[in-house]
Amino acid sequence: MLMPMLAELTGNIHVAFAALGAAIGVGIIGMKASEAVGRNPGAATPILVQAILSTAFAEGIVFFAIYLAH
Repeated sequence: MLMPMLAELTGNIHVAFAALGAAIGVGIIGMKASEAVGRNPGAATPILVQAILSTAFAEGIVFFAIYLAH
């Protein structure tokens, strides 16, 4: 009885840390992208494309964690 509960708790912690890491990563990506556009407004479009791709990859980690936990 204890081992299945412990395994489920460990999986939930795994997903929570993945979500926390992704949220921090997305925040850093947004911060650095806005800083880069502030420095060079002419490069706003390429910076936006890179920021969107990086955000999608960072959020994809959460989906992998959810898939592996269940």
